[in-house]
Amino acid sequence: MTYDRIGHLLLTPADREGPERARRLRELGFGGRPDPMLDAFAVRLAEATGAPYSMVNFIDENRQFFAGLHTPHGTLSGSDLGAAAAAGRIGRAMARDHGYCPHVVARRKALVLEDVCDYPRFAGNPVVDEIGIRSYLGAPLIDRSGIALGAICVVDTRPRQWGKEGLEIIKAMAAELMAEIGRREDGGAGI
Repeated sequence: MTYDRIGHLLLTPADREGPERARRLRELGFGGRPDPMLDAFAVRLAEATGAPYSMVNFIDENRQFFAGLHTPHGTLSGSDLGAAAAAGRIGRAMARDHGYCPHVVARRKALVLEDVCDYPRFAGNPVVDEIGIRSYLGAPLIDRSGIALGAICVVDTRPRQWGKEGLEIIKAMAAELMAEIGRREDGGAGI
């Protein structure tokens, strides 16, 4: 666990790669605007896992940005998770200390939370009360230089059994997306 200087538990892990990740995201042209190809990937991710919400999330030093986003109603300008979206509190960008993707990036491995309320470290995350997220499945997006650029994830507003199949799907799709990003970087069509 990570603690601050006073000894309080930090819910979001320290990010030592943030500046390098932000530089790499700029180099690749990601993290600042929605990408229709990544939105299409998010739709495929939701279909493959049976999840109502899915995201391609790039993380810089200060925020998370959903360059690819799928919601049940197809609203791609933001999320429609309950009243939070209706109140305009959620869009494509979110603070770094909200959600679970920063944990995936820091751990550099997939994270399965079938019911976030079963885990004290994760149950107190603002996305539980503010947005209504109850289950999460995510995998890191590690590029060829070894930097974790962000994560792909699926979420639901109810507890959910993702199982081994869900874990295998999310990891395979993360690898697929990174291969596409590599092709794009090499000048191929990619994504």
